[in-house]
Amino acid sequence: MEHLTLEMAAFLLGSGFIAAFIDSVVGGGGLISLPALLFTGLPPTFALGTNKLASTLCSVTSMTSFIRSGKVDLKLVKYLFPLSFVGAALGAYVVRLLPPDFLKPLVAILLVVVAVYTLFKKEWGHESTYQGMNKRVAVLSGISAFALGFYDGFFGPGTGSFLIFAFLFIGFDFVQSAGNAKVLNFASNIAALLMFGFMNSINYHYGLLMGAGMFAGALVGSRVAIKQGAAYVRPLFITVTGLLISKQVWDLFH
Repeated sequence: MEHLTLEMAAFLLGSGFIAAFIDSVVGGGGLISLPALLFTGLPPTFALGTNKLASTLCSVTSMTSFIRSGKVDLKLVKYLFPLSFVGAALGAYVVRLLPPDFLKPLVAILLVVVAVYTLFKKEWGHESTYQGMNKRVAVLSGISAFALGFYDGFFGPGTGSFLIFAFLFIGFDFVQSAGNAKVLNFASNIAALLMFGFMNSINYHYGLLMGAGMFAGALVGSRVAIKQGAAYVRPLFITVTGLLISKQVWDLFH
């Protein structure tokens, strides 16, 4: 705490707010929050763990807002929550044994597919066509929840975009997809946070400060998304996915 100046506190609060405003709707907040934590001088492992602490505060806030507004299908996500949790815990454990860098080219390709499909299917996600649980929904959502939970614990970039895409594919509109995605994102964040805590790789001072900024940003961002609807969420989703693609391509060549 002796190194925590007023300027540093303001930087963490501000970057947390901006990251959470975006992340609460379509994910991708790590594009802002993780570089911000690295900029403070934290080692990469501590930056990742600290980011998970702040992100968990963000996801629980936005998840609560979406649930209160009725934009989450609780009947579905209550079965998917434990799958995401277990998948993320397993992914966070495996990353200690296996470096995840080999995933970067595949993630960049998959994000391009997600962006292009969403861009050209203009009416997709404006209205919900979801008709309830059936065998197809159970299989697709279960596999997606576990696989993307594992991915979030193991690597992470683009998890929010992939989750929203999965729920759009099942038939939800953009706002419902974002709400459902936030519940599963909370599950994977909690699992990864516990693992980083076990490894003593969290700076709680920085994480809680950034988390306070994220709490406010998630509250504002989720309310704007719920109020504005698909007309707001869809272009933000495409924009953030495009930024994630750029980040992955940059990492590949640098």
